[in-house]
Amino acid sequence: MTTRPTLLGYVRADALSCAEELAAATDSLAAFASAEGFTLGTVYTERDAAESAAFHALLDEVKRSDVRAVVVPTMNHLGLGNPGGSPAALQQHLEFHHAHVWAVDPR
Repeated sequence: MTTRPTLLGYVRADALSCAEELAAATDSLAAFASAEGFTLGTVYTERDAAESAAFHALLDEVKRSDVRAVVVPTMNHLGLGNPGGSPAALQQHLEFHHAHVWAVDPR
């Protein structure tokens, strides 16, 4: 039996309009992970538009573990309201730490 690599998730709740959309976004991350041959690990959910605590927790896990992949619903989840920068800048930050970033919806 082969162990599937772990994929971490990141979602910004402020990018979604309701709890149902948040649940659907999380489900889409799980479906993506399964389809791409990963096991979905922790899904970090940013709940405060003015903070980036969940992103920093995600980054800390990437730094201290052997996880090398992160999935988001769309790339906008990396930058929307994030004081840390644009989606491209945050993607580069994750990739600097050897974590490839995937988007369920690449638009």
